[in-house]
Amino acid sequence: MQAFTFHTPTEIVFGAGAERQTADLVKKYKGKRAVVVYGEGSVVKSGLLDRILEQLTESGIAFLKHGGATPNPHLSFARAGVKAGLEFEADFVLAVGGGSAIDAAKGIAHGIKNPNVDIWKYWLREEVLPASLPVGVVLTISAAGSETSNSAVLTNTETGQKRGLGTDYNRPCFAIMNPELCFTLPKYQIACGVADIMMHTMDRYFIHEGEPENEMTDEIAEGLLRTVIKFGLAALENPHDYQAQSEIMWAGSLSHNGITALGRTPDFAPHQLGHELSARWDVAHGASLTTVWASWARHSLHVNPARFARFAEKVWGAKTAEEGIAKTEAYFKSIGMPTCFTELEVGVQPDEVIEQLADGCVFQGTRLVGTFKPLDKQDCIAIYKSSNK
Repeated sequence: MQAFTFHTPTEIVFGAGAERQTADLVKKYKGKRAVVVYGEGSVVKSGLLDRILEQLTESGIAFLKHGGATPNPHLSFARAGVKAGLEFEADFVLAVGGGSAIDAAKGIAHGIKNPNVDIWKYWLREEVLPASLPVGVVLTISAAGSETSNSAVLTNTETGQKRGLGTDYNRPCFAIMNPELCFTLPKYQIACGVADIMMHTMDRYFIHEGEPENEMTDEIAEGLLRTVIKFGLAALENPHDYQAQSEIMWAGSLSHNGITALGRTPDFAPHQLGHELSARWDVAHGASLTTVWASWARHSLHVNPARFARFAEKVWGAKTAEEGIAKTEAYFKSIGMPTCFTELEVGVQPDEVIEQLADGCVFQGTRLVGTFKPLDKQDCIAIYKSSNK
């Protein structure tokens, strides 16, 4: 095994009815005045939000509701939450929802704790985050893994930028995970979540030739992928399948809490390529990733074909690297995920848009993207063109 440091402080409460412990956990982590962050309506329609708020009231925890988190959560929503939370004198932030609500909650917690710094400066790396408020999570969508991760992504709609921030201050103090809360999800959201979980794992799995392999880390990643592939199909067939939803939910956390990257350097180039698509067209995160993955894989295969061959054999039972890529692409199609711009429903784009996407991905030429095959602007153009059909 190669050297690594692994820190996962999030307390996980998993199982049917787990959300009934929400107020007790807020109190455990010293929350007395909580900003409750949630999305566009599903937690309201299902009655979950009311049940959570009732718990808080009965436990003597004051709360301020901040609803309206959207997919690809907006910086403006987080900024508004910071302002409201400061006026409320909040000491805790509770996210009820999926990755969008959770990432917004993380931004709100950072801003309340550091009121003299605009939170976007942390995402632009202009300031280093020194501290944050505690964040708790009641998870309702298996996808982003934000409930246990050290990352958060926000979109600045004014500038068209989508940026991620990695810091251990992003790790929630607790995550409540009841797979039953996923029973009513639309199938498209389930599929997007499966894709996101797979991509979080694969973006850590592909290492360049010569980088030492960690067998245990590889086995965890490969087993996680096989599990998500199997139970993703089962959940789409029957969203009320508790085992399927529970396997996907736990895999989502494991895919993004760092365990599948131990002893190696994560790549995340497909994520960066996908961010430009969702920033421009506001498409679902998982869909943006599947749109570019196969094009990225074929473009980068030559860097370490043995790694792709192992992926093909261990995950798909395939004989060649190329077959493994094809089977991954076919699986994405089978669950209704796009694999090109037309399937993403943005249409074939002119060359000037492809160049703009590539410029955005490399931050106007100030960085290379990824570590498996560090991508320059011309690499990004080639990958986007391959997906542009």
